[in-house]
Amino acid sequence: MTIKVTIWNEGRHEQTDEVVQQIYPDRMDGAIAKGIAHPDFEIRRTTLDDPEEGLPDTLLNDTDVLLWWGHVAHEEVSDGLIDRIQQRVLMGMGLLILHSGHHSKLFRRLMGTNANLSWRELPEGDLERVWVINPSHPIAEGLPPYFEVEASEMYGEPFDIPTPDELIFISWYSGGEVFRSGCTFQRGRGRIFYFSPGHETYPVYHNPHVHKVIANGVRWADQKHTSGRILENWHRKEPLHEKTAPKA
Repeated sequence: MTIKVTIWNEGRHEQTDEVVQQIYPDRMDGAIAKGIAHPDFEIRRTTLDDPEEGLPDTLLNDTDVLLWWGHVAHEEVSDGLIDRIQQRVLMGMGLLILHSGHHSKLFRRLMGTNANLSWRELPEGDLERVWVINPSHPIAEGLPPYFEVEASEMYGEPFDIPTPDELIFISWYSGGEVFRSGCTFQRGRGRIFYFSPGHETYPVYHNPHVHKVIANGVRWADQKHTSGRILENWHRKEPLHEKTAPKA
């Protein structure tokens, strides 16, 4: 069955930064879409500046897995859109939060924390070595024991998030820092995967290993189990067991 994937990219850096435009002439969402293209995926691309912030209900309600990349315009995203996405996740839509999306309203809402971390951006970037520490997990399928991102923005611990349900990747940087770079969470019926590599001024989204991680994440986050009841607040008027009179 085809997985309906929507890639939401804030899309602001590509409008103003010549370096980003050179690295990603078709925007970052374009590079991601090209890298994960597969007959199993029906991919739609959208940005914050598109009508209805890029996610009208008709598209959001037709999305199996949503990919989210944001950075400089987190506060421009309306609370109403965040409310709608949160409810879709609780009902079973998969969600991948990429790189600086950790500071988005959406991720912080779903985590219940500020999602702060340490960071460093060098002109030449830091070498990032992404270690696969849970090789049996579906998101790690087909990956080597580790892979490298030659130029990356350093994200370092401590990372202000709840303890992940599963930790798939830990990154080491040439400056000595480490970071929980691949984490999963469940909220309601929805699966969430956070993956940190992806800074806009480095060609991270041209890396085939990064493509593999994201594609695996999409497949993992897609809700296969459709028969379970969506949790709602409901009134159970009648008790499950009727009281019986005590024997004489």
